[in-house]
Amino acid sequence: MKKTRILSFLLVLTLIFVAACSSNDSKNSTNNDKKEVAATTPSGKLVIYTGRDEAMVQQVIDQFNEKYPNIEVEFLTMGAQQILERLRGEKANPQADFWWGGTQSALIVGANEDLLHSWQPSFIDAIEPDHKDAAGRWFGEMLLPEVIMINSDVLTKETGPQDWDELLDPKWKDQILIRGVLASGTMRTIYSSMIVRQDAVSPEKGYDWLLQLDANTKEYTQDPNALYLKLTRQEGSVSLWNLQDILLKKYTTDYPFDYIYPNSGAPILVDGVAVVNNAKNLENAKLFVEFLFEKEMVTQLANDYYQIPTRSDIDKSSMPEWYQELNLTTFDIDWQQMSDKETEWMEYWDNNIKGRGK
Repeated sequence: MKKTRILSFLLVLTLIFVAACSSNDSKNSTNNDKKEVAATTPSGKLVIYTGRDEAMVQQVIDQFNEKYPNIEVEFLTMGAQQILERLRGEKANPQADFWWGGTQSALIVGANEDLLHSWQPSFIDAIEPDHKDAAGRWFGEMLLPEVIMINSDVLTKETGPQDWDELLDPKWKDQILIRGVLASGTMRTIYSSMIVRQDAVSPEKGYDWLLQLDANTKEYTQDPNALYLKLTRQEGSVSLWNLQDILLKKYTTDYPFDYIYPNSGAPILVDGVAVVNNAKNLENAKLFVEFLFEKEMVTQLANDYYQIPTRSDIDKSSMPEWYQELNLTTFDIDWQQMSDKETEWMEYWDNNIKGRGK
């Protein structure tokens, strides 16, 4: 009887010991799982310099944080040229991780000055060679055709200028309003491309063309808002501007704007993104790029913000009606040449052409 009690007691101790070990193993396993999850869940910071619409930027960041809640995102809004200058000043100690919204010319300069990180994202093969850097230092996110803008209360697509050279017709004298050129990446691109269109080797023919355009130009406005206001007031009926902004104003505001796509084609600016070289939060910046180029996000931005994506593998039927109607014809432009010559050409225009065509 006594032996039976001892054996029973030993059996209980054994069961308690096994249970305790099992519990410890379970706790250790749980702790290890938590450590593994923590190690694989992206976290930390992400600093973005951007030239994009602030509401759109915040919307995308909010969605990014739904997917990656442990990444703290900060952004500063400024012009593409300002971003380039800031990255230059911070080259030895980068403060930004991601450049979101830069002209092709500015991005080329940034790449040549070793300011941008070289890598190959998952979507790289869906971007045409002309819309990305061969070394993977920048990638075009959207296309910005530069077109003829009209006040749709005064003109129609049929009665407005149908091509660039028609803008020189005397009937448009004092009907053309132009956003101040030197401060505008859009206008610098349009004017530089007009020089290339006349003669890519020598700028003299282009300068003469711009002189004739100046003769028909009523005013160079201080900023885009002044341009929109004066065009709405019918102080002029024609301008030159990028298609995305025209569509945004046409469909989301009361501005009476429409566009004419020039018969001979339009300069199509590539607006892109880049990861900053030696970024402190390099992997988070790459995650954001991948998120921004996901097909669902690309389609959403086309519908909500009238972006024309560079991705060539987007199902056209999923895109908005305005996009499906586009015929993106262009003319030959050496973007490297424009990047190299833009400052020289625009300084010449400012010193020798502006206001002298009257």
